[in-house]
Amino acid sequence: MSMDNRTRWLALIILCCGDLMIVLDTTIVNVALPSIRDDLGFSPTSLAWVVNAYLLTFGGFLLLGGRLGDLYGHRKLFLIGIALFTLSSLACGLATTQGLLVAARAVQGLGGAVVSAVAFSLIMVLFTEPGERAKAMGVFGFVMSGGGAIGVLLGGVLTDVLNWHWIFLVNIPIGAGVFFASLKLLPAAPGQAARERLDVAGAITVTTALMLAVYAIVNGNDAGWGSTQTVGLLALSLALIAVFLLIESRVAAPLMPLGLFKLRNVATANVVGVLWAAAMFAWFFLSALYLQYVLGYSPLEVGLGFLPTNVIMGALSVGVSAKLVMRYGVRPPLGVGLTIAAAGLVLFAHAPVDGTYVVDVLPPMILLGIGAGIAFNPLLLAAMSDVAPQESGLASGVVNTAFMMGGALGLATLASIAASRTDSLRASGEDAVAALNGGYHAAFLVGAAFALGGAVIGTVFFRTNLAQAHAGHEAAGAVPATAQD
Repeated sequence: MSMDNRTRWLALIILCCGDLMIVLDTTIVNVALPSIRDDLGFSPTSLAWVVNAYLLTFGGFLLLGGRLGDLYGHRKLFLIGIALFTLSSLACGLATTQGLLVAARAVQGLGGAVVSAVAFSLIMVLFTEPGERAKAMGVFGFVMSGGGAIGVLLGGVLTDVLNWHWIFLVNIPIGAGVFFASLKLLPAAPGQAARERLDVAGAITVTTALMLAVYAIVNGNDAGWGSTQTVGLLALSLALIAVFLLIESRVAAPLMPLGLFKLRNVATANVVGVLWAAAMFAWFFLSALYLQYVLGYSPLEVGLGFLPTNVIMGALSVGVSAKLVMRYGVRPPLGVGLTIAAAGLVLFAHAPVDGTYVVDVLPPMILLGIGAGIAFNPLLLAAMSDVAPQESGLASGVVNTAFMMGGALGLATLASIAASRTDSLRASGEDAVAALNGGYHAAFLVGAAFALGGAVIGTVFFRTNLAQAHAGHEAAGAVPATAQD
């Protein structure tokens, strides 16, 4: 496919805009959660579903989205994903009931998964020369890592100036623009693997299993942890995961080839990814609630409060992190980054009811920005260092899926821990705000333990030398992008 230079870079901008919407929607919602809760009457634990419904379908369908792109053409799937995401954004924006909002968020996650899975492949098709490809990946990575900052700030502005509905409606003009520009600019390459069967059973089984597990955890406090509902759902989830593993071991074209997990770095990256995502999503979710419900911030103030973290994270993900890996290998930056992030969460666990931004919020926000900015790159780089370049997309997809699922499960678990601790403090006579803050403290400490666990496991088990990391670096060109997705 011959394409002039200007058209290729325009196509890259379109891909960046499409993927930016997806990244925005993981953070833009956090600031508006209290407004959504008050308007639609969510309980504290069911509120997590506004985030989880998106994360679960996103994580569950990432691998299937990439697989469908291979089979039917990446451009076609990108267009379908953008259309699905834009239409479900409209449904979210017009939602007046809890059920409609959560269902539309689930469809949004599905569209987002398809877009994210194929955008990376389309860049590989557009830019074949190594120098240009590295440059394109740098642009893509910068846009993705900055997406979190834009999302939190935009969420605050839209919720404050208009209302929470607009955090979704803003996607409509962007999505429409990306769709029509893609028709003109993206290369229409046919699918390659027309003869292979699609592993629909695997995708449905693993997504259902994880949804059941999160549902059981989110409702654990209300139903009781030893109740028939909680134990039954968790048992059913485990049974479905066993069925999924059986399907993957027998199907001709598996959604997730189990041989990948024999590679030590891939297996380790998955475990570390789950732990770190659990800590990170809980931090976004719980600190936004702390700022609004305990300190009484407006949505705009919350957005501005998150800005330093996201700017630091974006800046470090793009430049500094890669240089650290090239100089010291994967283990030291990952271990140090996650330990710094854990320290930030511990500081949040001591934030008082009458806290001030400069003393109690800014220091942990800065630590979390530094930790996340340093840790993302080596995590995906380590996952890539064991695999051949032609398998790098699959390895990236597998770790990305673990990351999204870790976020959903971690958020559900820590929201339940916070609610449980708040209930027991209220029962012992604490006032409402102090009890709420005590609940957040408990969840922040568990989140810190997750991050620290990831640091220890990564430092001990990752096996990489500088030559491997260097070889893997080109395969992992979009590290910040996949990490932020």
